[in-house]
Amino acid sequence: MDLETPEEYYARVAAATDAEGRLTVAVEEMPGWDIYPYEVDSLRIKPLRPLDDAEPPRRGEVPEECWCTDPDAQPPVGGVAWRNERWRLALASESKVPVSLFLEPLVHCDLATVPDGLAGEMGRLVVAIAAAVEELPSVGRTQLYRFGDGGAHLHLFFLGRPRRVLQFRGSPLLDWEENLPALPVEVHRANAAYVGRRLVEAFGGEGPDWF
Repeated sequence: MDLETPEEYYARVAAATDAEGRLTVAVEEMPGWDIYPYEVDSLRIKPLRPLDDAEPPRRGEVPEECWCTDPDAQPPVGGVAWRNERWRLALASESKVPVSLFLEPLVHCDLATVPDGLAGEMGRLVVAIAAAVEELPSVGRTQLYRFGDGGAHLHLFFLGRPRRVLQFRGSPLLDWEENLPALPVEVHRANAAYVGRRLVEAFGGEGPDWF
């Protein structure tokens, strides 16, 4: 069987829409979960747009234009909780959950092009970061995300799901998070500093950078 083209995939999805080009809300799926943050009665899916001609360019698609090629590039706005000569773990500019961090290599690559020498270390870092985040008293679980649609330089997101706030479990955490009040900067930095110090213990390096 030949591999499916974008046009074939899109045609199958479009065939499932109504006269307005809308898909039916799948209430038996996520909208029916007790952790879903929205009431379903007034919920409807936007009309399906036509298939785009091409994928849009991302930030850093041209390696020479990526932040990692500039040794004088400004550090992330939120600060860096940990770094060594190959990786850095930075804070999101604002967090609404106990901790929001992203791990990125200092050499230019995306998830599908991580060099072999970094891939194994990345796996160990993911495990160590998740463990450190879950040691925070206010965190019930670490959630790990990678989207990659906005930037071509690999960045893995780590969110600390608040402990005992069971409505925030699973993928709806991202929807809840957008509507929560911002975490005080000093609270976020204290949590991120703890994670950074745990990585220093396990891997060396240094951090955080705001002391």
